[in-house]
Amino acid sequence: MDGASAMVYNSFAMSTLYLVATPIGNLEDISKRATRILGEVKLIAAEDTRRTRRLLAAYNIRTPLTSYYEHNKKSKLPYLLERLEDGDIALVSDAGMPGISDPGYELVQAAIERGITIVPIPGPSVLPTALAVSGLPVNQFIYLGFLPRKKGERRRLLESIEKEQRTIVTLEAPHRLQAVLSDIKEVLGDRRLAVCRELTKLHEEVFRGTVSQAIVHFSNPRGEFTLVIEGHIPEGRTREVTESIREELRQMRNQGMPAKEAVAQLAAVTKLPKKVLYKTWLELSVPFGFS
Repeated sequence: MDGASAMVYNSFAMSTLYLVATPIGNLEDISKRATRILGEVKLIAAEDTRRTRRLLAAYNIRTPLTSYYEHNKKSKLPYLLERLEDGDIALVSDAGMPGISDPGYELVQAAIERGITIVPIPGPSVLPTALAVSGLPVNQFIYLGFLPRKKGERRRLLESIEKEQRTIVTLEAPHRLQAVLSDIKEVLGDRRLAVCRELTKLHEEVFRGTVSQAIVHFSNPRGEFTLVIEGHIPEGRTREVTESIREELRQMRNQGMPAKEAVAQLAAVTKLPKKVLYKTWLELSVPFGFS
């Protein structure tokens, strides 16, 4: 490293780029650490300054804002790197962790190349939130972000993961939801899935069922969607009885529903064999401590 390069490195080394996770809906979900950092930095680079202003106003934070979004992220990069010479900057997206299906990758890469310290401030994210409530296996999963807008590209991507056994997570806009669900059904089959809408917001909804049932249910979709899709089940292997399925059976039993009716209902939704569900029903019927 020559002297000039060393000087540039050292000037940047005094500043920090903070990647701050912000609420995905409910403003109460932001951490104390995040609010402290947002109040201490010299500048906040925000994907949507209007939305970020509402968050800052809720916590009486007066730090200056500058826009940093998909269509200006390249032209704005030199300015942000210059500002990092003078002090710390926080990067935030509309919701969740910046850089995850949101602007941030290019700035992080440029900061790394210049030896700038990067500190993540963890917090809310639709990815683990949707997975946790999906009722599908989440020990392994793949994340696809937003599927391609064009039908042909979208179908080719779905075809490439047709045999993927891990749970699949995607994001989707309301105006494309019906087309996406139709392509999923045609390419991947009528699988189980959870459609999570407006997570942590006033109209939060988690729909669990099959793809065809979701198509009927969301005839007029509104809001932001996260899809958690069941992975491919190889021939000869049965689906897993998850804790959420056990809980659903338990509730049906406690409500006095006959075993035959409960098992038939869940078999239609989960595609699990009735004998597997009935075995689980019997296990739930055994008093604790006996076998």
